[in-house]
Amino acid sequence: MQDAEGQIFAKVLRQAGLGLEGGSQGVFCFTADGKLLSHANVAEAEPERRLLTGVLRKFDPAAALAAEVLTPVAGDKPPLPQPPPGALIVDVTSKVLGGYPETKDRRETFAQKSLGRDHLWIRADEAAALAEGKFPDSLARRLARYHLVDNTRGEPPMWEANEVKRLDLKIADGRISGTVHLETRRGDRGYTADIAGVIEASENKVTRLDLVAKGQFWGEGPFTWGAPPGKFPFAVACRLATEDCAATRVPPQAARLGSRDYLE
Repeated sequence: MQDAEGQIFAKVLRQAGLGLEGGSQGVFCFTADGKLLSHANVAEAEPERRLLTGVLRKFDPAAALAAEVLTPVAGDKPPLPQPPPGALIVDVTSKVLGGYPETKDRRETFAQKSLGRDHLWIRADEAAALAEGKFPDSLARRLARYHLVDNTRGEPPMWEANEVKRLDLKIADGRISGTVHLETRRGDRGYTADIAGVIEASENKVTRLDLVAKGQFWGEGPFTWGAPPGKFPFAVACRLATEDCAATRVPPQAARLGSRDYLE
């Protein structure tokens, strides 16, 4: 909330009756000066269409043009974490590959077919090590704890440091290989997988990074309910981002949620 955009959104949240420390998930429709027109936590097309239709009925273009607009000023602090200098950004996609029971429920069908998306940040020193054919332990643990998660149905719990039971990643002749075993103390959630990938470098810079973890996942988190029963096939794919766009600049979820050790 430290820049102009953050100030506007804070104003919107207060009008919606939401605190600044709580959740803000949903669709918010508001004017450029921060006047809330409507909001709802909807994800399907028809409810969103009804929401927007209602907003257009009450929207006053003349008043919006006359409203004072907050603009950024020098020294504004970005509202979201920024990648460190020289960092590589990796697109991360996850998918449950099977195990769901058959359903005729439309929303359950959407959840069963959905993909999880995130970004992995690689520090400049880690990128240099990768270019030399070494897989840094710090990067391996970041990948395991914050990105080998089932985020296909909602916001997942990240793995604690002591839940990394086994983690072995190495590079040989441009090929990445390894295994991982993640499991909670109670054993109610876990993931065991083989990892394989390809890495290429030119002039000491990583030019290609493709990596896939594939194995058996089990369990669910408070916001990822509806997982297949028992153990189910699950995969996570990572690819070096090649396009600089708004989507690519979205920080990793763990960094957005304030995990202080994300980049350590």
